[in-house]
Amino acid sequence: MKFRYLALLLLFLFFNSTVNAQQLYTLNGVITDASSNETLIGVNLLVPEASTGVVTNDYGYYSIKLPQGEYEIEISYIGYQSIQKTINLDSNQKLDFQLTEASESLDEVVITSDIEGLNIRKPEMSVNKLSISTIQKLPVVFGEVDVVRSLLLLPGVSNAGEGSSGFNVRGGAVDQNLILLDEATIYNSSHLFGLFSVFNPDAIKDLKLYKGGIPAKYGGRVSSVLDIYQRDGNSKEFKMQGGIGAISSRLLAEGPIVKDKGSFLIGGRSSYAHLFLKLTDNENSAYFYDLNTKLSYNLDDRNKLLLSGYFGRDVFNISQNFENTYGNAVLNLRWNHIFSDNIFTNLSVIYSDYYYGLNLNFVGFNWDSGIKNLNIKYDFNHYINDNLQLKYGMQNTYYEFNPGEIKPIDEDSGINYFKLTNKYAFENAVYLSAEHRLSDKFSAEYGLRLSTFLRLGQDEINVYEDNHPVEYDAERDIYREADILETVESSRSEVLKAYNNFEPRIALAYTLDENQSIKASYNRMAQYLHLISNTSSPTPLDVWAPSGSFIKPQVLDQYAVGYFRNFKENEFSLEVEGFYKDIDNRIDYIDGANLIANNAIERVVLNGESRAYGMELLLRKNTGRLTGWLAYTLSKSEQRTPGRTAIEPGINNGNWYNTNYDKTHDLSMTGSYELNRKWQLNANFIFQTGLATTYPNAQYEYEGINIPVYGERNGDRLPSYHRLDLSATYEPGVKEGKKVESFWTFGLYNVYNRQNAYSISFRENSDTGENEAVRLSLFGIIPSVTYNFKF
Repeated sequence: MKFRYLALLLLFLFFNSTVNAQQLYTLNGVITDASSNETLIGVNLLVPEASTGVVTNDYGYYSIKLPQGEYEIEISYIGYQSIQKTINLDSNQKLDFQLTEASESLDEVVITSDIEGLNIRKPEMSVNKLSISTIQKLPVVFGEVDVVRSLLLLPGVSNAGEGSSGFNVRGGAVDQNLILLDEATIYNSSHLFGLFSVFNPDAIKDLKLYKGGIPAKYGGRVSSVLDIYQRDGNSKEFKMQGGIGAISSRLLAEGPIVKDKGSFLIGGRSSYAHLFLKLTDNENSAYFYDLNTKLSYNLDDRNKLLLSGYFGRDVFNISQNFENTYGNAVLNLRWNHIFSDNIFTNLSVIYSDYYYGLNLNFVGFNWDSGIKNLNIKYDFNHYINDNLQLKYGMQNTYYEFNPGEIKPIDEDSGINYFKLTNKYAFENAVYLSAEHRLSDKFSAEYGLRLSTFLRLGQDEINVYEDNHPVEYDAERDIYREADILETVESSRSEVLKAYNNFEPRIALAYTLDENQSIKASYNRMAQYLHLISNTSSPTPLDVWAPSGSFIKPQVLDQYAVGYFRNFKENEFSLEVEGFYKDIDNRIDYIDGANLIANNAIERVVLNGESRAYGMELLLRKNTGRLTGWLAYTLSKSEQRTPGRTAIEPGINNGNWYNTNYDKTHDLSMTGSYELNRKWQLNANFIFQTGLATTYPNAQYEYEGINIPVYGERNGDRLPSYHRLDLSATYEPGVKEGKKVESFWTFGLYNVYNRQNAYSISFRENSDTGENEAVRLSLFGIIPSVTYNFKF
């Protein structure tokens, strides 16, 4: 019922805005980089006389409606020189702008969507953005520039510790993050089991993380959206850039296909630390490589084609007996079309393939698995007037899941061929959202998303008594796998299970004055894919499984409220947000669950629920020689799985327990000081509550062996985590007659050599026979140096 009232409210707001519209003229165009013709995302175009403005979309396009008259247009963007232009608007006009990079970087804003007061008025909240120039100077392990690890310095973002893949947002799991690279889904964002991310910083144009208030065009995950766009390439002249680090190097080339009309970009990275092992006759190796590519071509003023791709692989090899290979491959063909001065569209056909496999020579078989999807999406930006902008579209995705296939290496292998049953699904969505300025002080972004998920037929379907794949043994007080009564087959065209979800979104902003505002948001989201894993971060053995008859889709409700303020003409800014979210149908595992090569995963999982709540603070210094931010998060993340009947205990006796990624306190401080034109000093300090874990609280002896007895799930914690990182960037400048620009980055990770606990395990002391705790630490102090160049 409440959804019906919300729909009526949205229709009323839209109708009220359109009927009151007056005769207006449209000013539209594309804003690009003057040196490369690269389109710029999120550029502010302000019209002070009309007290309005607009921001360029994901393809650099803008459109604004104004009454007839003369206006002073102001255009500003991070790292670029602002420009002003006087226009006489007496008809519809197409006006493109080109911005020139600022020669001085002292006034660069480190994290923000824009540098004017427009961000105060916009209803957008729970969103962070990092510039690539800032990411390149942050101190990181091994000196390798890392997009994902830079996100961990933001409030509400953490991970499961050093060497862990992925990231957690506001108490959510890693599989609850939608990660997009040029609109294509990335299923694993890490190289080398979490040491590095898969994103080449040289190829990245724009990066935005949505933690809440997520627009209706996004769906399929319930925690966050990380939206990353690659650069189009330079259509004016050929350029190259790259970097040489301690364990990896990168190189990127770009240039025109047809000058000022088409461009190409190709970049690659590879690690080579494993090569040094061969000098010591060490047969082990671990390395990664990836490739970014993009082609862009302007057919005319209204049509543009883009073809982008990414391919990455990780290889982990132990003595030629065990080899693990995994990685992403994506390809995206896009067509940008301007139907009219007011309507911009983007049609995308996207293919994504995540592969993970094992070659186990010592036991004589190979293991291959993965997930593939084909996605067709059509998005519209419709600029109604200067107070109302609509976004609407549709998305259709077909999935093929390969849970695993075992192949004997040769005829002498003692292993027989075995194939886990492939699974198939079809996900559809339509959406409509509006950015609406209701008055000078009050603005809103509201939208509706309708998603459907169809679990399609497969070769083998298990049948259980009373349709329960997990049964409770009351006599032994344990859950166990139910017996399979029979296996049936269904056609691929048959729908085994269908889900429909109505996902409303709304964000509100009320401006107290030109420097401060309060905002609130609510969003409901549905997630139909689940990462089957018994670790707190993804590993190559993890398997993605679709919702179906036994595993239900996760459904989120998130509420957030915040206070935002700028100080001293935007030199300082403050963001304070509180949030609460609950998720239905969060899967949990029975004790002793076997997740590897399990052809009936529904026999070891139960549907539970989770919740997270907390407060985030972000204080930033945006301009001057010293820039940086302080981020603090106070939060709680819990999960529970109650019994299905009155006699069942559920998991952990049906009580709430801490998730593996719950952290009460998370503090990070980041600073950058411009010493002079050549030297810049950078520092990070991080403090976090230790991760939740389970320790034994008793032991007993069985046949002379001491066996530990463990308490409630995640009832204990690892020691607190903290470290200090330092780096210095040296830019010698370009010598006269030379075109090569370069800079050096010197880093020191974990300056005071803190031995942070990655895990604590327990073993029997060989002398005393008692159980003892053993701490595992991954990284101590690590120096690094990286050389970066551009020409």
